[in-house]
Amino acid sequence: MNNTDPLHGITLKRILEELHTKIGWQGLYASVKVNCFHSNPTMNSSLNFLRKTEWARVKVENLYKKLILKID
Repeated sequence: MNNTDPLHGITLKRILEELHTKIGWQGLYASVKVNCFHSNPTMNSSLNFLRKTEWARVKVENLYKKLILKID
């Protein structure tokens, strides 16, 4: 079975942790304008929001693909 999804097996938590390490909360907010990255950001509140909000999660996943996986 050939899975072509580059995010297969990568958790949302890992995605957020790696992006936070690379660009910080300010960089995340600059790329994805959501309050959970701007007003007292925490990993848990951001994960909760992203799990409930598909459009924001997709933007974060696309940012991960671009910055971490180097896929456009």
